[in-house]
Amino acid sequence: MTSVQHMKWWGWGLDGVSFHHEDKPALRPFVLEAVGLDLDVPAEPMISFDDLAVPDSRIGDELLGALTAAVGEAHTTTDGMERVVHTYGKSLRDLLRVRAGDLPRVPDVVVYPADEGEVRQVVDLAVEADAVIIPFGGGSNISGSLEPPADEARPVISLDLGRLDRLLEVDEGSGLARIQAGTLGPDVERQLGDRGWTLGHFPDSFTHSTIGGWAATRSSGMQSDKYGDIADIVRGVRVVRPGKMLVVRPVPSASTGPSVREMVLGSEGRLGVITEVTVQVHRIPEHRVVLGYLFPSWKSGLSAMREISISEATPSITRVSDAHETGFSFATRKKTEGFSISGTASKGLMAVLEKRGWDLDQACLSFVGFEGSKGHVSDQKAIVRKIIRSHGGIVLGKGPGELYDQKKFDTPYIRDYLLDRGAAADVSETAAPWSRLQQVYDDVTAAANSAYDELGVKGWIMCHLSHSYHSGACLYFTFAFPHGGDVALKQYQTVKNAIQQSFIDAGGTLSHHHAVGTEHSAWLEQDISPAGVELVSGLIGAADPRANFNPGKILP
Repeated sequence: MTSVQHMKWWGWGLDGVSFHHEDKPALRPFVLEAVGLDLDVPAEPMISFDDLAVPDSRIGDELLGALTAAVGEAHTTTDGMERVVHTYGKSLRDLLRVRAGDLPRVPDVVVYPADEGEVRQVVDLAVEADAVIIPFGGGSNISGSLEPPADEARPVISLDLGRLDRLLEVDEGSGLARIQAGTLGPDVERQLGDRGWTLGHFPDSFTHSTIGGWAATRSSGMQSDKYGDIADIVRGVRVVRPGKMLVVRPVPSASTGPSVREMVLGSEGRLGVITEVTVQVHRIPEHRVVLGYLFPSWKSGLSAMREISISEATPSITRVSDAHETGFSFATRKKTEGFSISGTASKGLMAVLEKRGWDLDQACLSFVGFEGSKGHVSDQKAIVRKIIRSHGGIVLGKGPGELYDQKKFDTPYIRDYLLDRGAAADVSETAAPWSRLQQVYDDVTAAANSAYDELGVKGWIMCHLSHSYHSGACLYFTFAFPHGGDVALKQYQTVKNAIQQSFIDAGGTLSHHHAVGTEHSAWLEQDISPAGVELVSGLIGAADPRANFNPGKILP
């Protein structure tokens, strides 16, 4: 059987890796106050996989035999666990359904091609048999981009790219690297790092997502301020289409009609199977530091981030959390770790801030990252420090930034931990112009709280700004509430719908970097206009007239 590892079928990460609160003394009272949930109450026992009613595979012997001949018996499977792992992504909606045994349609077979040639064989066999092909990378998607349509009657093939996991070439003169699409984030950085390079792309899902998945969903990373979103990073791409290859050459720029590269980016497997990307890479910087800052208010933090974005500073990270997220961040720290609002080591500082008129309940934590030569970093820090001080902020130093760096990929584990104990938590993110950000923030917060009131639950919503641009920024919201068991999915949809609609109404986009999938498609027409949907529909319909490639995604 294949050596490709997958996340656990019921949650985030590998088996044996989990979050716990016992060494974080502030977290239990925080969660109790925020959503009325006692973390000392034992978790509900997890349903056994053996108790799931996994539908039988519908793959016919002829197609199964042909697929096996193409990729090998060890890399073709109809095993129930494998098929369930490849059914959903990792959104809260996905986890609620899989934990409830809600499996209306699962892939009939999972195949693991070894290279582009085998991907081409699988695609051609599938299209000839009028089967469905769903490309699969790390399985981290949270927008419904992986699940087969519930009413799909044709055979469904999950095409797992996990064996296409190599850095193929680095053009050192141009700073371009060819990387196979199934390469996971840590493997991308390890293989590039061995040659002295970095991609600089670090999404929250980094440890369990692939470079092909990043391209297929238009991903952003925590250091996009410097390195760009994946749409800026990907210069060339190879896509398997029925009987042919789509090849976009990695030129620095081109005036060759509508951009085919842009059509592929964010296409979620609907135009074919991405097998390789050519990306711009950078030499590993001589010096890197992430500093923590504290602002007296969310408004002052937003203003500072905007000024940084149009200044001569070029930080790799610009992030500021609202007061709710700041409180949560401090509550998740171990007793021995660094700075906290109420920690003994910081009482003197807090006294000074109170004398300055700060309301510490409104304080907002910020992180700014710097990379380059020591001289460059020093100059950048000075520019940013001056801006932050002009907006009433203070420098906290390296300690908080080092903790942020250590824990930046941990959030999904906390989400699962809360779900185990009866709280539904998930994220929604948007982007909007600077002039609209405060209104978006206010409207989304109000919409979520109204939804909680409608449901009669004690809910929580928090936010951070990240991914700053010249004209605006991304706002990343996290929401949580104690769910009602059998009605949890309906409750979640009420809150999620309220947040997504308020994005559109306030002038934001339906998603900044989590793709469309099925979860966001209802808002696509409001976001890009009916004529825009018509164009996208025409493109997908012409490229895939029988809907063999990941049907049901993107279009409402």
